Amino acid sequence: YVRLMKFLHQQQFTSTPLQPVLFTGNNSLNPLLPGELIISLPASCLLTTSTVLNSYLGQYIKRRKPRCSALLALCVFLLCERHRGEASDWFSYINVLPKSYTCPVYFTDDVMAVLPASLQRQAFVQRETLQELYSSSHDIFSNLTEIMNHLLLYLFLSGHPSRWAWCSVNTRSVFMAHPSNDFLSGEDVYALVKAGFNDVTGCYEIRSIPGIRRYQQAFINYGSHDNQRLLLEYGFVAPGNPHSVVYVDEGKTLWKKFVETNTHRAFLSLRNLTISSDGPSWRLMTALRLFSMPQTL
Repeated sequence: YVRLMKFLHQQQFTSTPLQPVLFTGNNSLNPLLPGELIISLPASCLLTTSTVLNSYLGQYIKRRKPRCSALLALCVFLLCERHRGEASDWFSYINVLPKSYTCPVYFTDDVMAVLPASLQRQAFVQRETLQELYSSSHDIFSNLTEIMNHLLLYLFLSGHPSRWAWCSVNTRSVFMAHPSNDFLSGEDVYALVKAGFNDVTGCYEIRSIPGIRRYQQAFINYGSHDNQRLLLEYGFVAPGNPHSVVYVDEGKTLWKKFVETNTHRAFLSLRNLTISSDGPSWRLMTALRLFSMPQTL
């Protein structure tokens, strides 16, 4: 934490109104009014595609055909900087990232086998996405051997580095990686905060919507996600999650036959067939109504 704060202050980051608390995250030193700023990170603290393109990797990324996706560029950069160790300008941030994750791409086959059917399908899709990313990075790392000795050996002996990089980007950002997510606890998925880049100040800002009492813990908000989505994207579930739902699987006999033969097959893509605390979803109710209609219509 101390090394990370030193790194951030070198990038013109000013102190946050929070203090670290052992095992619980960060608490507010003073009361924060609704809408008041919690954290403001200068653009220089943000790991974006611009960071990658302006780095030693830029020439390799720019000339690649087909063009790199933002995700691939960020993952390659993280792997290279992790490989450089303390020589990396980003070492202080990379060093506080988890060494491994609890997302489904880390699950063993035995764990995958006991997942609910709908979650299992999406977990396998996540595995395939990672494999595609890993495969598509081969040519980039082949070109980098001229400037980074043994990087190919480091990368290709194990798929773990690519898996780590993908999860680091995916669990911490959509368009950029930023250290603010590693200041705040994510256990409370219901906390009300507003986050985004402020073009006027040139900073990534997080503000509390309802305000925070003195010494109250500050949280980030993961959005209105059910536990299945939280597990897929972030590697955890939240007890008492008000957005929790039960997914209805299609079954193996009559329902599956109906889906395959019905003219509304495109509609019945078996997505969002769920039951929440408010009852069945609109799509599930519509599917059940279609299912109960005479098949001769």
